[in-house]
Amino acid sequence: MIQAYVPRDGRMERVQQIKGAPLPPDALWLDVVAPTSEERAQVNAAYGLTLPTPEEVREIEPSDRLYVEGGARFMTATILVHADAPLPERASMTFIVTPRGLITLRYVEPRPIATYAQRLIRGADNCTCGEEALTGLLEAFIDRIADILEKTAQDLDQVSQAIFSEAAEGSRRRPQQDLRAVIRSLGRSDDLISTIRESLLSMTRLISFFTATLQGANEKTLKDVRARLKSARNDILSLGEHATFESHTVNFLLDATLGMINIEQNGIIKIFSVAAVVFLPPTLVASIYGMNFEYMPELEWLGGYPWALGLMAVSAIIPLIYFHRKGWL
Repeated sequence: MIQAYVPRDGRMERVQQIKGAPLPPDALWLDVVAPTSEERAQVNAAYGLTLPTPEEVREIEPSDRLYVEGGARFMTATILVHADAPLPERASMTFIVTPRGLITLRYVEPRPIATYAQRLIRGADNCTCGEEALTGLLEAFIDRIADILEKTAQDLDQVSQAIFSEAAEGSRRRPQQDLRAVIRSLGRSDDLISTIRESLLSMTRLISFFTATLQGANEKTLKDVRARLKSARNDILSLGEHATFESHTVNFLLDATLGMINIEQNGIIKIFSVAAVVFLPPTLVASIYGMNFEYMPELEWLGGYPWALGLMAVSAIIPLIYFHRKGWL
């Protein structure tokens, strides 16, 4: 699928490309989504370049992600997608700046693409060249990452409250399934933060390459783009520091959760230990009177049976009183 964004009266008009129709010659932004072989050949012929294949997009070497070819700058970045899903994912997206405009090649549906497109359509963002279009897209991605980090921080605050909050009234310990849910939540947050840090690092490299290769537009536009890219780089550095802090928070909360699990397990073991000690004296009494010696005076007592039961009860109660005074129960 190909969507072209064409400037019309100070705004951008989105044109859905029809199969077999020529590409708009004045398109400022060409959004290529999971192209077919025919669409790929059409873009290659119209712009005089070769779109990277999905296998090439997934390469991790900087030389395969950031390069200049045929007057066009190819820049591939790792982005975060499905951040609100139970399992966040990472994907690669290629930005190609040509003398005619910007081409984005993607196989996913990141939210910043739709957000920036709506801004262009409403005329909320002025865009006159491919350099400005790419800068606006990068700012949209950075804003999205900032929102995700804010939401992650709120989720970690809720997890912290769940870990360190007191047990419910009338309950001596927290249900075990709550801690399992906490571990799952921390695992998701850690995966999300890890992907965010990878995406921020990838965009930092992209911005450095893009800044070093800026050309084509007029000097005023280039100056404005450089200023926006510098601001974007500073935002990325701040977000990276915040992501590092949140990563440390996840590790701390995970250690605290495992500590709580150990405390609960120790409490359970203590209960079994106390029960074993409490029932040990009655077991000893029962064992003594269960012996089959010929001469045992108590066997002929009228009150021998109540005596044995009472002795067992008293021998169990005394340890319970002792443990209670020591605070072990």
